[in-house]
Amino acid sequence: MLPLVCTAQAYPDHPIKLVVPYAPGGSADIAARLISDEWAKLLGQPLIIENRSGAGGNIGVDVVAKSKADGYTIGVQTVSLAINPALYAKMPYDTLKDLTAVGTVATSQHALVVNNDLPAKSVPEVISAAKANPGGLIYGSAGSGSTFHMAAELFKAVSKTDITHIPYRGGGPAMLDTIGGHVNMSFPVLSAALPQVQGGKLRILGVTGPKRSPLMPDVPTIAEAGLPGYSFETWFMVIAPAGTPKPMIDKLNATLNQALNLPALKERMVKEAYDPAPSSPAQAQSLLVNDMAKWSKLIAASGIKVD
Repeated sequence: MLPLVCTAQAYPDHPIKLVVPYAPGGSADIAARLISDEWAKLLGQPLIIENRSGAGGNIGVDVVAKSKADGYTIGVQTVSLAINPALYAKMPYDTLKDLTAVGTVATSQHALVVNNDLPAKSVPEVISAAKANPGGLIYGSAGSGSTFHMAAELFKAVSKTDITHIPYRGGGPAMLDTIGGHVNMSFPVLSAALPQVQGGKLRILGVTGPKRSPLMPDVPTIAEAGLPGYSFETWFMVIAPAGTPKPMIDKLNATLNQALNLPALKERMVKEAYDPAPSSPAQAQSLLVNDMAKWSKLIAASGIKVD
């Protein structure tokens, strides 16, 4: 027993890999990079971010699920962790059997952004254009099953429109093609959209959450802007392989929460449109289980399929 105790007390004694299952520049990548420096200081070891994108985040999450449960490979995933099991006929891992929650990082809302050349300049005008030409408007997402995808599909379901989906390998590439006019619109997390909107490269028509963002108080919610009943937010969660020793999970969680409660980090996160959301491992696991059930019902009712 003594060697196990000593190992737990010494953890971590070398760098930890933090897998982000999307390309650089996406919402999960931004969240990971926001927290990594302060979290690493509290852990006493570097956090090495590794981007492994594809399949709506499943490729990167699978890397975590199949890694050794020794506390040295963990990941950051969005609410897609709860969504994907209902979207994909075949998953490379079992979410509840192969993974365990370390804790939540933050919540964030998305934004409806359009290319500057799109004639539609409001939510009702986008809906009208989509209804006038079914399938003619195109939106880019961070990949099938990503939060971009689900925010857009919910928009389509509530507005009863047909808008064509083009999945990318991450939010960054999707936004670049929206800026370039290869797709008409996108639903990125607000934190990723802000620099492009403020730089005049994209036009924002609304935010997806239940309330306006303090960073852009003049921008209405999509519900306010003309689509009552629409609301979508995402969360970000740190995960580890199932079977990771509890002392290691507890150490990761305690230091993560310490970092999230640092005033300077909280301020940086809020400026990037993230709301810090520290939790216990049990609270995070419960959120995951409950959201899996919720999204399973919603996806089955709406008929949304992975492209």
